[in-house]
Amino acid sequence: MVYITGDTHGDFSRFTGAAARRLRKGDTLIVLGDFGFLWDGSKKEKKILKKMSRLRFAVLFLDGPHENYDMLNQLPITEWNGGRVQVVHENVMHLLRGEIYTIENQKYFVFGGGESLDHDIRAEAKTWWEQEMPSEEEMLEGLRRLKENGNQVDYILTHEYPGKSGSYHDKDRRQNGVNAYLGFVESEVKYNRWFFGSLHTDKIMSKSLISVFQKILPVDMEQNK
Repeated sequence: MVYITGDTHGDFSRFTGAAARRLRKGDTLIVLGDFGFLWDGSKKEKKILKKMSRLRFAVLFLDGPHENYDMLNQLPITEWNGGRVQVVHENVMHLLRGEIYTIENQKYFVFGGGESLDHDIRAEAKTWWEQEMPSEEEMLEGLRRLKENGNQVDYILTHEYPGKSGSYHDKDRRQNGVNAYLGFVESEVKYNRWFFGSLHTDKIMSKSLISVFQKILPVDMEQNK
């Protein structure tokens, strides 16, 4: 089965807590951005990543605004389940922006990235990277891949929320170019459910849009009943 969780920010307990213990061998857990385990390259961090690779389930992650993009850019790229990925370990992979993957016979459109609300007080290339914001090329490539699939997928996974729907977010939270792009995707693409993580809250926004943070949810929500 495939499960979804929100930002982990380098907290390994998300993978060992009560919710994670129900995952079985061969399952997949996808983190919706701000993974946080490739941040400083320390021995401690490497040890945790090796421990993660030995979990009975696979760990996949999108990138969010709080990632070390210098480290991410050093990872090798390979093909996996119909799309490109960066491999951290055999059981741990980074899902790239604009790719479509087939997992357990279902199609997932993935688009990470976003904007740090506090980037003005962060240090460039130390605690903030301009690559957090997707490029125009990445956005167009995502639209191209969706068009190749008839603008229809089973699930959409993003860090940011689709900006077309203003009621989904705090009115005081400013929208960015990624929100606008995802709003366009929302209006053009047919999908069953859309999961995102940027709001740091666990909430069902609508029948098809789910905000995920600390919970671990099956993509098939009927399994959670």
